[in-house]
Amino acid sequence: MPNISSVSEFLLLALADTRELQLLHFALFLGIYLAALLGNGLILSAVACHHRLHTPMYFFLLNLALLDLGCISTTLPKAMANALWDTRAISYQGCAAQVFFFLFFISAEYYNLAIMAYDRYVAICKPLHYGSLLGSRACAQMAAAAWGSGFLIAVLHTATTFSLPLCQGNELNQFFCELPQILKLSCSQLFLREFGLILLSVCLAFGCFVFIVLSYVQIFRAVLRMPSEQGRHKAFSTCLPHLAVVSLFVSTAMFAYLKPPSISSQSLDLVVAVLYSVVPAATNSLIYSMRNQELKNALQKLFGYILLHLNNGPKS
Repeated sequence: MPNISSVSEFLLLALADTRELQLLHFALFLGIYLAALLGNGLILSAVACHHRLHTPMYFFLLNLALLDLGCISTTLPKAMANALWDTRAISYQGCAAQVFFFLFFISAEYYNLAIMAYDRYVAICKPLHYGSLLGSRACAQMAAAAWGSGFLIAVLHTATTFSLPLCQGNELNQFFCELPQILKLSCSQLFLREFGLILLSVCLAFGCFVFIVLSYVQIFRAVLRMPSEQGRHKAFSTCLPHLAVVSLFVSTAMFAYLKPPSISSQSLDLVVAVLYSVVPAATNSLIYSMRNQELKNALQKLFGYILLHLNNGPKS
């Protein structure tokens, strides 16, 4: 029985058989990646440069943009390189690094989304206590807890998974090194340890999800009691995008990691993986800026400053 030391590389999923389709997939992934870089980069710039956005809500939005950039930069560049150079290989060390960083960023992002729900709950349901409950120190501590929790989860899962002996080959039916796909290659009962860790992580994720749902139940009850239609509109404009992001992220990720093998198929696995690993990172910035007037104004000022700087640049 070959063990993990005998595997020097993994073979990722070939997205296409012909060269033309490979280049088409490269162009598609490149477009998505550039859109994610642009959207999240604009949010980072807007929040960093405009003092009116130096509030807890936008601080956590800045963290979300950073995590989105990290998450999509872990998976898509390698997939683009493989499509461009007509290869499927990823080294053993590269696969381990990809698993670690992907779990790190995606776990921290989920906990950050729970913190964002708490931020909206306090802002709408306990506005008089907002300054004391979400001061600068408290925000920094919560953000550090989200990043630290993601790091711990990534270390545990990566160390456990890559200590398993593998005897089912080295082909992964996914465009990146996804945890469930690697576990399929294991022939040892030791994989139950990793399965136990997955169950623990799912329980923690479900607890966060319940917290998010309860927060929004309280938020919507408070919003519906608001006498001002403008106040209700502003509350919904900041809450509904967050709820949309959470719903897409949680539903697809839980399906990917908990679906029974009987309903697993290559095309279904690929679609689900794209929905939870690529789509949120590429669309979160659009979802948050679409109904947020403060962020729109900040971006307009940022574009205006850039255009002014370009027009008044050094002249020969």
